[in-house]
Amino acid sequence: MNPSRTTVLAGVLAALLLASSVLLGAVFATVFFAGTVAYFLIPLLHRVERLGLSRWLASAATTALAVLAVVVPLGVALYVASGRVTQLLDALRDLPESFEVAVLDYTYVVEVGALLDTVAEYAATLAVDAASALPVLALKLTLFGVLVFGLLLGHEDAERAFLNTIPRAYHDVAHALGQRATATLYAIYVLQAVTALATAAIALPVFYALGTPFPVTLAVVAGVLQFVPIVGPSLVVGALAVYRIGAGDTTGAVTIVVVAGILVAWLPDVLVRPRLSRETANLPGSLYFIGFTGGLLTVGPVGIIAGPLVVALTVEAANLLADERRANGENGTLEPEPTDGPANPDTSGGPGDADDA
Repeated sequence: MNPSRTTVLAGVLAALLLASSVLLGAVFATVFFAGTVAYFLIPLLHRVERLGLSRWLASAATTALAVLAVVVPLGVALYVASGRVTQLLDALRDLPESFEVAVLDYTYVVEVGALLDTVAEYAATLAVDAASALPVLALKLTLFGVLVFGLLLGHEDAERAFLNTIPRAYHDVAHALGQRATATLYAIYVLQAVTALATAAIALPVFYALGTPFPVTLAVVAGVLQFVPIVGPSLVVGALAVYRIGAGDTTGAVTIVVVAGILVAWLPDVLVRPRLSRETANLPGSLYFIGFTGGLLTVGPVGIIAGPLVVALTVEAANLLADERRANGENGTLEPEPTDGPANPDTSGGPGDADDA
Protein backbone atom coordinates (compact mmCIF):
# COMPACT_ATOMS: atom_id res chain seq x y z
CA MET A 1 0.00 0.00 0.00
CA ASN A 2 1.48 3.31 -1.08
CA PRO A 3 1.66 6.01 1.58
CA SER A 4 -0.65 8.96 1.18
CA ARG A 5 0.60 12.33 -0.01
CA THR A 6 0.01 13.77 3.47
CA THR A 7 2.16 11.06 5.06
CA VAL A 8 5.00 11.72 2.63
CA LEU A 9 4.90 15.46 3.23
CA ALA A 10 4.86 14.89 7.00
CA GLY A 11 7.94 12.71 6.65
CA VAL A 12 9.70 15.33 4.54
CA LEU A 13 8.89 17.99 7.13
CA ALA A 14 10.19 15.81 9.98
CA ALA A 15 13.42 15.11 8.07
CA LEU A 16 13.97 18.80 7.33
CA LEU A 17 13.30 19.73 10.95
CA LEU A 18 15.88 17.16 12.05
CA ALA A 19 18.42 18.49 9.54
CA SER A 20 17.74 22.05 10.65
CA SER A 21 18.27 21.16 14.30
CA VAL A 22 21.64 19.62 13.44
CA LEU A 23 22.92 22.28 11.03
CA LEU A 24 21.60 25.25 13.03
CA GLY A 25 22.52 23.90 16.44
CA ALA A 26 24.83 26.84 17.17
CA VAL A 27 21.93 29.29 17.06
CA PHE A 28 19.22 26.98 18.40
CA ALA A 29 19.16 28.73 21.77
CA THR A 30 18.82 32.15 20.12
CA VAL A 31 16.03 30.96 17.81
CA PHE A 32 14.14 29.29 20.65
CA PHE A 33 14.53 32.32 22.91
CA ALA A 34 13.36 34.67 20.16
CA GLY A 35 10.37 32.44 19.40
CA THR A 36 9.20 32.34 23.01
CA VAL A 37 9.69 36.09 23.43
CA ALA A 38 7.78 36.87 20.23
CA TYR A 39 4.95 34.52 21.23
CA PHE A 40 4.76 36.18 24.62
CA LEU A 41 4.81 39.71 23.13
CA ILE A 42 1.84 39.22 20.77
CA PRO A 43 -0.68 40.76 23.23
CA LEU A 44 1.63 43.77 23.65
CA LEU A 45 1.86 44.07 19.85
CA HIS A 46 -1.93 44.31 19.60
CA ARG A 47 -1.98 47.03 22.26
CA VAL A 48 0.63 49.03 20.36
CA GLU A 49 -1.39 48.62 17.17
CA ARG A 50 -4.43 50.08 18.90
CA LEU A 51 -2.46 53.30 19.29
CA GLY A 52 -2.86 53.80 15.54
CA LEU A 53 0.44 52.35 14.31
CA SER A 54 0.68 50.02 11.35
CA ARG A 55 1.61 46.36 11.86
CA TRP A 56 5.17 47.06 10.64
CA LEU A 57 5.74 50.02 12.99
CA ALA A 58 4.07 48.24 15.90
CA SER A 59 6.28 45.19 15.35
CA ALA A 60 9.38 47.38 15.18
CA ALA A 61 8.45 49.23 18.39
CA THR A 62 7.67 46.02 20.25
CA THR A 63 10.93 44.45 19.05
CA ALA A 64 12.87 47.50 20.24
CA LEU A 65 11.33 47.12 23.70
CA ALA A 66 12.25 43.44 23.75
CA VAL A 67 15.85 44.14 22.72
CA LEU A 68 16.17 46.84 25.37
CA ALA A 69 14.75 44.46 27.97
CA VAL A 70 17.58 42.05 27.12
CA VAL A 71 20.43 44.52 26.54
CA VAL A 72 19.93 46.80 29.55
CA PRO A 73 20.06 44.11 32.29
CA LEU A 74 22.92 42.37 30.49
CA GLY A 75 24.86 45.62 30.17
CA VAL A 76 24.27 46.56 33.81
CA ALA A 77 25.37 43.10 34.96
CA LEU A 78 28.57 43.27 32.89
CA TYR A 79 29.34 46.78 34.13
CA VAL A 80 28.80 45.87 37.77
CA ALA A 81 30.78 42.64 37.42
CA SER A 82 33.72 44.32 35.68
CA GLY A 83 34.00 46.91 38.43
CA ARG A 84 33.65 44.53 41.34
CA VAL A 85 35.57 41.36 40.46
CA THR A 86 38.96 42.70 41.56
CA GLN A 87 37.57 44.18 44.78
CA LEU A 88 35.74 40.95 45.53
CA LEU A 89 38.88 38.88 45.09
CA ASP A 90 40.82 41.28 47.36
CA ALA A 91 38.13 40.95 50.03
CA LEU A 92 38.27 37.17 49.78
CA ARG A 93 42.05 37.20 50.12
CA ASP A 94 41.66 39.03 53.45
CA LEU A 95 39.91 35.98 54.88
CA PRO A 96 42.03 33.62 57.02
CA GLU A 97 43.53 30.57 55.37
CA SER A 98 41.20 28.38 57.41
CA PHE A 99 38.65 28.65 60.18
CA GLU A 100 36.95 26.25 62.54
CA VAL A 101 33.21 25.63 62.79
CA ALA A 102 31.99 23.96 66.00
CA VAL A 103 28.77 21.96 65.79
CA LEU A 104 27.78 20.20 69.02
CA ASP A 105 30.86 18.24 70.09
CA TYR A 106 32.50 18.25 66.66
CA THR A 107 34.84 20.83 65.19
CA TYR A 108 35.26 21.18 61.44
CA VAL A 109 38.15 22.97 59.76
CA VAL A 110 37.23 24.80 56.56
CA GLU A 111 40.18 25.44 54.23
CA VAL A 112 39.72 28.82 52.55
CA GLY A 113 43.05 29.17 50.73
CA ALA A 114 42.47 26.39 48.20
CA LEU A 115 38.95 27.66 47.56
CA LEU A 116 40.20 31.19 46.88
CA ASP A 117 42.79 29.96 44.39
CA THR A 118 40.07 28.06 42.53
CA VAL A 119 37.79 31.11 42.50
CA ALA A 120 40.56 33.40 41.22
CA GLU A 121 41.49 30.97 38.45
CA TYR A 122 37.87 30.55 37.42
CA ALA A 123 37.30 34.33 37.41
CA ALA A 124 40.31 34.90 35.16
CA THR A 125 39.19 32.21 32.72
CA LEU A 126 35.66 33.58 32.73
CA ALA A 127 36.89 37.10 31.93
CA VAL A 128 38.93 35.88 28.95
CA ASP A 129 36.06 33.77 27.63
CA ALA A 130 33.61 36.67 28.00
CA ALA A 131 35.87 39.03 26.08
CA SER A 132 36.37 36.56 23.23
CA ALA A 133 32.62 35.85 23.06
CA LEU A 134 31.55 39.49 22.62
CA PRO A 135 31.52 39.42 18.76
CA VAL A 136 29.46 36.22 18.76
CA LEU A 137 27.14 37.69 21.37
CA ALA A 138 26.58 40.79 19.24
CA LEU A 139 25.76 38.63 16.21
CA LYS A 140 23.30 36.52 18.18
CA LEU A 141 21.67 39.63 19.60
CA THR A 142 21.18 40.93 16.06
CA LEU A 143 19.69 37.59 15.04
CA PHE A 144 17.42 37.74 18.07
CA GLY A 145 16.08 41.16 17.07
CA VAL A 146 15.50 40.13 13.45
CA LEU A 147 13.67 36.95 14.46
CA VAL A 148 11.44 38.69 16.99
CA PHE A 149 10.53 41.37 14.44
CA GLY A 150 9.78 38.80 11.73
CA LEU A 151 7.68 36.60 14.00
CA LEU A 152 5.68 39.54 15.32
CA LEU A 153 5.11 40.83 11.80
CA GLY A 154 3.87 37.50 10.44
CA HIS A 155 2.65 35.63 13.51
CA GLU A 156 -0.89 35.27 12.17
CA ASP A 157 0.33 33.60 8.98
CA ALA A 158 2.62 31.35 11.01
CA GLU A 159 -0.21 30.32 13.33
CA ARG A 160 -2.53 29.66 10.40
CA ALA A 161 0.10 27.56 8.65
CA PHE A 162 0.73 25.55 11.81
CA LEU A 163 -2.97 24.83 12.37
CA ASN A 164 -3.33 23.75 8.74
CA THR A 165 -0.79 20.97 9.35
CA ILE A 166 -2.99 19.25 11.96
CA PRO A 167 -6.54 17.89 11.61
CA ARG A 168 -9.33 20.26 12.57
CA ALA A 169 -10.53 17.86 15.28
CA TYR A 170 -7.30 18.57 17.21
CA HIS A 171 -7.36 22.37 16.96
CA ASP A 172 -8.80 22.57 20.48
CA VAL A 173 -5.77 20.61 21.73
CA ALA A 174 -3.43 23.05 20.00
CA HIS A 175 -5.25 26.02 21.55
CA ALA A 176 -5.13 24.44 25.02
CA LEU A 177 -1.38 23.81 24.73
CA GLY A 178 -0.95 27.36 23.43
CA GLN A 179 -2.75 28.80 26.45
CA ARG A 180 -0.62 26.70 28.78
CA ALA A 181 2.54 27.90 26.98
CA THR A 182 1.44 31.52 27.32
CA ALA A 183 0.76 31.13 31.04
CA THR A 184 4.12 29.42 31.58
CA LEU A 185 6.03 32.09 29.67
CA TYR A 186 4.20 34.73 31.69
CA ALA A 187 5.35 33.02 34.87
CA ILE A 188 8.95 32.87 33.63
CA TYR A 189 9.29 36.30 32.06
CA VAL A 190 6.92 38.58 33.99
CA LEU A 191 6.43 36.97 37.38
CA GLN A 192 10.09 36.09 37.83
CA ALA A 193 11.29 39.45 36.47
CA VAL A 194 9.03 41.52 38.75
CA THR A 195 9.98 39.35 41.72
CA ALA A 196 13.65 39.83 40.84
CA LEU A 197 13.25 43.62 40.72
CA ALA A 198 11.45 43.60 44.06
CA THR A 199 14.19 41.43 45.55
CA ALA A 200 16.95 43.79 44.38
CA ALA A 201 15.03 46.84 45.64
CA ILE A 202 14.52 45.30 49.09
CA ALA A 203 18.00 43.78 49.31
CA LEU A 204 19.85 47.06 48.64
CA PRO A 205 18.83 48.91 51.86
CA VAL A 206 18.98 45.68 53.86
CA PHE A 207 22.57 44.99 52.80
CA TYR A 208 23.51 48.62 53.46
CA ALA A 209 22.00 48.44 56.95
CA LEU A 210 23.80 45.16 57.70
CA GLY A 211 27.12 46.58 56.55
CA THR A 212 27.81 43.89 53.96
CA PRO A 213 30.52 44.52 51.34
CA PHE A 214 29.39 45.51 47.83
CA PRO A 215 25.70 45.98 48.70
CA VAL A 216 24.74 47.10 45.17
CA THR A 217 26.40 44.12 43.53
CA LEU A 218 24.95 41.66 46.02
CA ALA A 219 21.49 43.17 45.62
CA VAL A 220 21.68 42.70 41.84
CA VAL A 221 22.92 39.13 42.28
CA ALA A 222 20.09 38.38 44.72
CA GLY A 223 17.59 39.68 42.17
CA VAL A 224 19.07 37.57 39.37
CA LEU A 225 19.00 34.49 41.58
CA GLN A 226 15.21 34.80 41.82
CA PHE A 227 15.20 32.99 38.47
CA VAL A 228 16.73 29.97 40.26
CA PRO A 229 13.76 28.10 41.78
CA ILE A 230 13.51 27.14 45.45
CA VAL A 231 17.03 28.25 46.54
CA GLY A 232 17.16 31.68 44.86
CA PRO A 233 18.54 34.60 46.94
CA SER A 234 19.16 32.22 49.83
CA LEU A 235 22.49 31.48 48.15
CA VAL A 236 23.58 35.11 48.68
CA VAL A 237 22.36 35.09 52.27
CA GLY A 238 24.21 31.85 52.95
CA ALA A 239 27.42 33.12 51.35
CA LEU A 240 27.30 36.31 53.44
CA ALA A 241 26.76 34.26 56.60
CA VAL A 242 29.77 32.07 55.77
CA TYR A 243 31.84 35.21 55.08
CA ARG A 244 30.94 36.62 58.50
CA ILE A 245 31.74 33.31 60.21
CA GLY A 246 35.11 33.26 58.43
CA ALA A 247 35.79 36.75 59.77
CA GLY A 248 34.96 35.56 63.30
CA ASP A 249 31.66 37.45 63.54
CA THR A 250 29.21 34.74 64.55
CA THR A 251 26.63 37.25 65.80
CA GLY A 252 26.74 39.09 62.46
CA ALA A 253 26.28 35.79 60.61
CA VAL A 254 23.19 34.96 62.67
CA THR A 255 21.83 38.47 62.08
CA ILE A 256 22.28 38.13 58.32
CA VAL A 257 20.56 34.74 58.28
CA VAL A 258 17.57 36.04 60.23
CA VAL A 259 17.15 39.57 58.84
CA ALA A 260 18.26 39.04 55.21
CA GLY A 261 16.72 35.58 55.13
CA ILE A 262 13.30 37.03 55.95
CA LEU A 263 13.44 40.35 54.06
CA VAL A 264 15.44 39.27 50.99
CA ALA A 265 14.88 35.55 50.52
CA TRP A 266 11.26 35.27 51.71
CA LEU A 267 9.42 38.62 51.63
CA PRO A 268 9.53 39.35 47.83
CA ASP A 269 7.76 36.07 47.07
CA VAL A 270 5.02 36.95 49.53
CA LEU A 271 4.59 40.50 48.21
CA VAL A 272 4.72 39.86 44.45
CA ARG A 273 3.71 36.32 43.56
CA PRO A 274 0.15 36.30 44.99
CA ARG A 275 -0.67 39.47 43.02
CA LEU A 276 0.60 38.16 39.69
CA SER A 277 0.02 34.41 39.94
CA ARG A 278 -3.53 34.50 38.54
CA GLU A 279 -2.25 34.58 34.96
CA THR A 280 0.35 31.86 35.42
CA ALA A 281 0.17 28.16 34.66
CA ASN A 282 -0.01 27.28 38.39
CA LEU A 283 2.86 24.84 37.92
CA PRO A 284 3.91 23.28 41.25
CA GLY A 285 7.27 24.43 42.52
CA SER A 286 8.70 20.91 42.49
CA LEU A 287 7.85 20.42 38.79
CA TYR A 288 9.20 23.89 37.95
CA PHE A 289 12.45 23.01 39.73
CA ILE A 290 12.71 19.74 37.79
CA GLY A 291 12.19 21.55 34.50
CA PHE A 292 14.60 24.34 35.41
CA THR A 293 17.38 22.04 36.61
CA GLY A 294 16.93 19.39 33.91
CA GLY A 295 16.75 21.96 31.12
CA LEU A 296 19.79 23.86 32.39
CA LEU A 297 21.92 20.72 32.71
CA THR A 298 20.77 19.26 29.39
CA VAL A 299 20.73 22.14 26.90
CA GLY A 300 22.45 24.94 28.80
CA PRO A 301 21.08 28.40 29.69
CA VAL A 302 18.16 28.14 27.26
CA GLY A 303 16.95 25.24 29.38
CA ILE A 304 15.93 27.77 32.04
CA ILE A 305 12.99 28.53 29.73
CA ALA A 306 12.72 25.32 27.72
CA GLY A 307 12.70 22.97 30.71
CA PRO A 308 9.75 24.45 32.64
CA LEU A 309 7.90 25.02 29.34
CA VAL A 310 8.20 21.37 28.33
CA VAL A 311 7.15 20.23 31.81
CA ALA A 312 4.11 22.54 31.73
CA LEU A 313 3.08 21.29 28.28
CA THR A 314 3.49 17.71 29.45
CA VAL A 315 1.20 18.40 32.42
CA GLU A 316 -1.35 20.02 30.10
CA ALA A 317 -1.26 17.06 27.71
CA ALA A 318 -1.79 14.67 30.63
CA ASN A 319 -4.75 16.75 31.79
CA LEU A 320 -6.25 16.74 28.29
CA LEU A 321 -5.90 12.96 28.09
CA ALA A 322 -7.50 12.52 31.51
CA ASP A 323 -10.38 14.82 30.54
CA GLU A 324 -10.88 12.95 27.27
CA ARG A 325 -10.99 9.56 28.98
CA ARG A 326 -13.34 10.92 31.65
CA ALA A 327 -15.64 12.39 29.01
CA ASN A 328 -15.72 9.12 27.08
CA GLY A 329 -16.57 7.21 30.22
CA GLU A 330 -19.32 9.62 31.24
CA ASN A 331 -20.83 9.62 27.73
CA GLY A 332 -20.98 5.85 27.59
CA THR A 333 -18.56 5.45 24.70
CA LEU A 334 -16.58 2.72 26.40
CA GLU A 335 -16.86 -0.71 24.81
CA PRO A 336 -20.34 -2.11 25.77
CA GLU A 337 -20.82 -5.51 27.33
CA PRO A 338 -22.29 -8.17 24.97
CA THR A 339 -26.05 -8.72 25.22
CA ASP A 340 -28.45 -11.32 23.85
CA GLY A 341 -30.75 -8.74 22.26
CA PRO A 342 -30.06 -6.34 19.44
CA ALA A 343 -27.66 -3.53 20.18
CA ASN A 344 -29.36 -0.23 20.89
CA PRO A 345 -27.62 2.90 19.73
CA ASP A 346 -26.34 5.06 22.56
CA THR A 347 -27.99 8.45 22.34
CA SER A 348 -26.65 9.86 25.58
CA GLY A 349 -23.66 11.41 23.92
CA GLY A 350 -21.65 11.67 20.76
CA PRO A 351 -18.32 12.70 19.37
CA GLY A 352 -19.22 16.33 19.73
CA ASP A 353 -19.55 15.95 23.48
CA ALA A 354 -16.02 14.65 23.83
CA ASP A 355 -14.70 17.45 21.66
CA ASP A 356 -16.59 20.05 23.68
CA ALA A 357 -15.14 18.63 26.85
